[in-house]
Amino acid sequence: MKYLLWLLKAAIFFTLFAFALNNQHDATVYFFFGTSWRAPLVLVVLAAFAGGLVVGALGMLPGWWKHRSAAAQLPGPAAPAAATGAASALPTSTADLPAVRQHGL
Repeated sequence: MKYLLWLLKAAIFFTLFAFALNNQHDATVYFFFGTSWRAPLVLVVLAAFAGGLVVGALGMLPGWWKHRSAAAQLPGPAAPAAATGAASALPTSTADLPAVRQHGL
């Protein structure tokens, strides 16, 4: 299984490497106010991908902060129960947990 995973990673790498080699001609990206950027097409695609990652991560930050603050408000296990390894200190039902609103797609 380990070798199969390495083979898959190598196939993805060589596919992306061949894509980069085949797209070395210049591309021009036109911005506002008459400005433009000339770069190899593979760099333009890479910049668009990186920009999408940044915008996606920034869009998820408010949700991460909300869930992090909700998790910080959860009661932790009692110190003696945690030291002895007893599982009875953990909440057994969801009624003991604070309400967190779930968002669907």
